[in-house]
Amino acid sequence: MTEIRAADDPTPGGLRRQQRRIVTTLSVAQLLSGIGNGSGLALGSLMAVELTGSNAFAGAPTMAISVAGALTALPLAGLAIRRGRRLALSTGLLIAALGAVGMALTPMVGGLGLLLVSAALLGVGNAANLQARFAATDLAAPASRARDLGLVVWAITIGAVAGPNLIGPGAALGARWGLPEMSGPFLFSLTGMLLSVVVLNIGLRPDPLSLVRQEPAAGPAEAAAPSAIRGGLAILRANPAARLGVLTITGSHLVMVAVMSMTPVHLKDLDALASGGAGTGMAGHHPGLDVLVLIGFTISLHIAGMYALSPLVGLLADRRGRVTTMLLGDAVLVAALLTAGLGASHTMAVTTGLVLLGVGWSLATIAGSAFVAESVAAGHRVPIQGLSDALMGVAGAVGAAGSGVVLALIGFRGLGLACLVVVLLVAVTAVRQARRASAGTPVATHGETVSRADVQD
Repeated sequence: MTEIRAADDPTPGGLRRQQRRIVTTLSVAQLLSGIGNGSGLALGSLMAVELTGSNAFAGAPTMAISVAGALTALPLAGLAIRRGRRLALSTGLLIAALGAVGMALTPMVGGLGLLLVSAALLGVGNAANLQARFAATDLAAPASRARDLGLVVWAITIGAVAGPNLIGPGAALGARWGLPEMSGPFLFSLTGMLLSVVVLNIGLRPDPLSLVRQEPAAGPAEAAAPSAIRGGLAILRANPAARLGVLTITGSHLVMVAVMSMTPVHLKDLDALASGGAGTGMAGHHPGLDVLVLIGFTISLHIAGMYALSPLVGLLADRRGRVTTMLLGDAVLVAALLTAGLGASHTMAVTTGLVLLGVGWSLATIAGSAFVAESVAAGHRVPIQGLSDALMGVAGAVGAAGSGVVLALIGFRGLGLACLVVVLLVAVTAVRQARRASAGTPVATHGETVSRADVQD
């Protein structure tokens, strides 16, 4: 059994109060930091096209964000193990604040290198935001684990939706200060990141992980940060439930990033066509402020789809089951890709597909994350969570890197169909694993299903 001690009140009521404090703090921090991510995703691809003159490089900033998230997920998890969630999350967001400064400087200084480095720094903040959803499960009761996780994910909605919609006001503010249009929005990003750090350092005292004391047999797995990756890989090898959850998370994230990161470029190309351009791949077409606002609005709706329904998704996963919810996410992703792909020449169809894409991602990611968190012993969660986030970042990087090439070769419709194949493969694999597990050991658990030996080096 896992023993939990609250600082002054170890009773069940005291633990619930601590959990409410943690969820509230993480939610407010997610709201503020979310402002920074939306602008980076919406404007990074446009900056890359303008700097290089080719749509093939449009996915480079998103790839940098994803690669940085993948590379820093495990170090942040190790830092959380050693020093607690508060320091790990704050460190990631402070690094992201530097990225916001670099993104603001890129239109003035120029250079693809500065853009990619700045995007990578933003990606560290993205890794911290992903880790925050797992922090919400540290003290959560099994019956409400997905709900608490969903609440923290939902909190990013306001900030993440506001971020792209601040592109217009940010551009106007930047112009008043003599800055390029694409620099101004990152002033809001920087402010949001810094305020989020302040909230975390006030509200996460005591730290969630400091309130959890594992049984002696489980302690070493979390005490040794360098073994996090080896421990995580051992869990994936030994635990079908963990593999299923991670597969669902990474597959949905790859598809979401691939389509979302190319949507601003595709909308710019549609605007060029409407203005008398010759076809897609018109990297030289400079989008006006009205197109930037449209792009910001579309990405905002997509992000709303990702986060706005998170509490309901968490309740659904708690009541109807993790696997059922993950498969529902795959079904919604299929609908999204068909809508956006087949309707690629119509702005409304693309926007609708992007919203569905966000909802499908939400279903798959929240249910999959709760599934991963409960599929292993409590003392082994941080290593597998860190590895899950790292693989999620790798998937996002692959999606971002490949999507630009696919867009340049076969267009936005072809990109949607290529992603459809990925979703169907993940869904088929999930169904097979679920059936195989139902014939033997149940996949869905609320207990500690992995022995200490599963994570030994």
